[in-house]
Parts: sequence; structure tokens; C-alpha cells
Amino acid sequence: MTAVRAFRDGYGVVLGWVVSALMVILAVEVTVGVVFRAAGHSLIWYDEVASVLLAWLTFYGAALASFKRAHIGCPELVDALPWRLRRAFNIAAEIIVIAFFLLLGWVGASVLPILATDALVSLPAVPMSFVQSVIPISSTLIVVAELMHLADLIANKAPPPAPESAAMAEALQ
Repeated sequence: MTAVRAFRDGYGVVLGWVVSALMVILAVEVTVGVVFRAAGHSLIWYDEVASVLLAWLTFYGAALASFKRAHIGCPELVDALPWRLRRAFNIAAEIIVIAFFLLLGWVGASVLPILATDALVSLPAVPMSFVQSVIPISSTLIVVAELMHLADLIANKAPPPAPESAAMAEALQ
């Protein structure tokens, strides 16, 4: 196994664990909040922390989806193009996506020092810069995933072989 392949596999596993952990933490936090509210002892921090966890889950989940190539797209339109044009289009699209997330990460990191003096309302010990750090971190994770895919696109100079089961898969849908 090459070092690049090991990095890719490990990267996907770590992202999967992060997203899974956030889902479990959010589920536990919401359950605890509901139980306490039903018992008549609402937790003052419940709503704000749930919102933060949901945002984190969204951003880190987007990084995992980027790694797995699971974002919504229009592959039918791109797949209808001739191979060279399809390859060029995909490379250009990757470069645009990478540029966007580099910009988003830079802006997100630029805002963190401004937010350093702010904190969560219900938990004043938690700085907003920590809460908002998800933006530059997830942007970086997405850029890494997109760079791996861009490297694959550049390396594949020949069209992929047509799968024999494509007709069967199409008929089953």
C-alpha cells in the first residue's frame, strides 16, 4: 500500500469518526435537554449548544461528503460530454471549488481574532472564536479532499473503461 493510499484511507476514517462522534454527541445532548425540560429543570445552555453542534456536524459532514464525492451534482450532463472535454470541465470545476474554500477558510480565519472577546451567551467560558473555528478547519479539510480528487483527475489521462453492468444498473432504476 502506498503512502498516498494510506493517507487517503486514514483521512476518510478520521473524517468518518469525527462526524459520527458529533452525531452521537448531538443526540445525547438533545436527549439530555429533553429529559431535563420534561422534568421541569431546563438546561440554560441546551439550545445554544445544540445549534453549535448542528453547525459543526454540517460543516464536518460536508468535508466527509467532499471526500466521498457525495455532494449533489449533475453527472448526467458532464458524462454526456466527450472524454477530453469532460476531464477539462471536471478539472476546472475542482479548481473553482478549491479556490472558493480557500477564500472561505481565509475569511473564516480572519474573523477568529475579532470574535476572541465574544463568548456563548449561556456558556460565557466558551469563546466564539472556538465555536467559529469550524469554518477555517472544515474549509481546510474540504480543500484537502478536493486536492486528492484533483490529483486523480489530472493523473487519469485516458477515459475510464465502460462498466459492463452499466446497462443493467440503468435498467434496475
